[in-house]
Amino acid sequence: MICILLVAGHGTILETQIKSDVTGLHAHLTGVPKALLPGVGGKKILDFWWETVNTRQLFSEVYLVTNADKYKHYERWATANDFPVENVVNDGSTTLDDRLGAVADLELAIQSRQLQDDIMVIAGDMLCADQNFDIAQVIRFFRSKPGELAIYYELESGEKSYTRGIVEVCPNTHRVMRFLEKPQEGITASRLASVVFYCLRKESLPYSSEFLIQHPNVNDRTFGKFWEWLINEEKVPVYGMKLPTGFQLIGQVGLSDYTKWLAYYSSKQQLSPSKPITCRSYARVGLMGNPSDGFNGKTIAMSIANFWAEVTLIESQTLVLLPHPLNDPTEFGSLQDLFRISRKEGYLGGLRLLQATCKKFYQFCSEQGIALSKQNFTLKYDTNIPRQVVRLIHIICSCAIVSATLKCLMKFYNITDNDLPKPIRANFILNVETDELFITAGLQDRVVQALLYVKILISIGEYIPLDMSNLPLFWLAYLGDPSDSGRIHSHVRQCWLNGDSAVVEAMKSFAELTDQASYSMNFFTNGIRGNMTSRKQFGSAVKLPGSGGAVVGLCMDPERLVRWIF
Repeated sequence: MICILLVAGHGTILETQIKSDVTGLHAHLTGVPKALLPGVGGKKILDFWWETVNTRQLFSEVYLVTNADKYKHYERWATANDFPVENVVNDGSTTLDDRLGAVADLELAIQSRQLQDDIMVIAGDMLCADQNFDIAQVIRFFRSKPGELAIYYELESGEKSYTRGIVEVCPNTHRVMRFLEKPQEGITASRLASVVFYCLRKESLPYSSEFLIQHPNVNDRTFGKFWEWLINEEKVPVYGMKLPTGFQLIGQVGLSDYTKWLAYYSSKQQLSPSKPITCRSYARVGLMGNPSDGFNGKTIAMSIANFWAEVTLIESQTLVLLPHPLNDPTEFGSLQDLFRISRKEGYLGGLRLLQATCKKFYQFCSEQGIALSKQNFTLKYDTNIPRQVVRLIHIICSCAIVSATLKCLMKFYNITDNDLPKPIRANFILNVETDELFITAGLQDRVVQALLYVKILISIGEYIPLDMSNLPLFWLAYLGDPSDSGRIHSHVRQCWLNGDSAVVEAMKSFAELTDQASYSMNFFTNGIRGNMTSRKQFGSAVKLPGSGGAVVGLCMDPERLVRWIF
């Protein structure tokens, strides 16, 4: 692949305002080309882009297209930065009036250097908030699609969509369905802004010549107009990839905006490395419908504030997963000690959950067209699940560890709810367990953070919160040496897959109980036929919540129950 950096813009608002600045604070920037202005982290803007694409494994050549007015500046920059001077292309223009236009500058590089490879085009005067995104991930995504690639980002809260090129992207195929160059308010709800950062297949390079022939006016020879023409007229399929960072094209802003965005991006970069990210997710209690959530059924469940898993992410030089001192033991007092601990607690701790979540997260982002930064981190986890039930960690809190890890990764990489919606997130967590680690599980653990009515659909799920204001007190009790419900569920799943009529009908009946319970806040009394003695004698209805060795109770008469306990 070949990379072309475009820096051929002429007299801009920014350049004019720097010259006329009476404060003298910016006098040293007079006459400096836009791309050689200070950027984030003290580097010149162009320095960042050159460092990003200066990789022989990815690009066979990198070209820089500038104008005659600024050519000497870039020639000197090239000499100082080990950029091949012969690859600096001069478009011959000296003023704004005789400029060629961005698409014509691209065409000049293609024709003058007789380029016949795939091309990445980047505006070399863009400020970028994230100085460390993975450009190799961008290329891999481009290679995986049968078309061109347009990079976009989500507009910051203060940015107006009518100032940018806006794309509408299909969330399933990632194809750009429409490109709107600086649309008026109300034309589109999309806040996904396209930037001059594109990939073109070598077979599509002739489209630039065709576009220039049809658009002789230099004002129409912008990349916004080019991609609007390419996409809206369906010349070729174009796919979108999101960079979770901000961009500003310096040629389109004035001095105040330049200093504002430079300070804003710099502050974001300075704040992010040192702050640890800690997220917590809670275990759950199944109230109704267990275990039909794993068999296209329905459940009602609630989270347990007492029991949780907590994951902490800290930026670091290398990626490190720290084992938990109790749940991932690597040191024992003796062989007998190892034997007793392994017999009681098994072999599977939480470290594999961290690793599987990270692996699945990278895979998800790559497939969904989200380029991540190349930052590394250290992950560690903790859980307060009682020691005697820790051998059930893969059933009781595996989803909580995965969920908390995912929350940390999303915050660290600036992945929003739009990128990974909560219904999709629930399936993501489930897939980490079932696909990566072969843990038998259903969806209810992954969606419940409050009391929910969960109606499982084919692929995602419908999650309806229930009003908790009128519910009585719940209590939970568990054995010191519980059974492993996962083994039982594993056999049930195989029977269900085989079409066993008893299992299939049982799951349907469990789902029907959930429907009945959803219409009555007194669902334990009305929905459950079993264990009536406990309800009459102690004022509490009880049932199994879905993990071996535990019961959950609905306390109708707290005073009578307290007298019995104590």
